[in-house]
Amino acid sequence: MSRIGRKSITVPAGVDVKIDGNVITVKGPKGTLTETVNSAMTVKLDNGVITVERPNDEREMRSLHGLTRTLVNNMVVGVVSGYSKTLEMVGVGYKAVKEGKKLVLYLGYSHTIEFVEENGITFDVPNSTTIVVNGIDKQLVGQISAQIREKRPPEPYLGKGVKYTGEYIRRKAGKTGK
Repeated sequence: MSRIGRKSITVPAGVDVKIDGNVITVKGPKGTLTETVNSAMTVKLDNGVITVERPNDEREMRSLHGLTRTLVNNMVVGVVSGYSKTLEMVGVGYKAVKEGKKLVLYLGYSHTIEFVEENGITFDVPNSTTIVVNGIDKQLVGQISAQIREKRPPEPYLGKGVKYTGEYIRRKAGKTGK
C-alpha cells in the first residue's frame, strides 16, 4: 500500500472542495485551483477529510495513487498558504528590477529579459539580486522559477548565474599555470 497515497487530507476551515467525477476544484482564501485526476482513482470527501483510493494493486495504479493524493494536497495547501521560491543572482552587473507587473532581468546580455505576472504568479524583489516567485499553484511556481534560472544557469568555475537559494554549486578548479 502506498504510504503517501493512504494518508488522508484534512480540509482546513474556509476551504471549499468540490469533486465532480475526476475533476477536483479547491476554493480557498487565496484563490481557486482545478485539477483533473486519473479516472481510475477514487477521490472521496467525508466530513472535511479527503481520501484517495485505487482500484487494484497493479504497478501503474500504485504509482498513480501517491501522485493523485499529492496533487490534491498541493491544491489544498496552495489555496490556504501558497507557495514561493527564492532565486539569487551572483555576478557583477546582474540585477532584477520590478516595473509594474513586469520583472526585468539584467543578466550580462546585450538585452534585458522580461517576465510578466500572469496566471496567479507574482514576483517580489526584496533587493536587486534576489527574486521571490509567489503563487498558489506549486507546479507553476516551480516552472516559472526554472524558466528564470535557465536564462543564466550557474556556471561551475566562478559560480556566476541565477540559482535557487540554498542550491549548492559544484565548483571546478580552473587552469593551473606552469
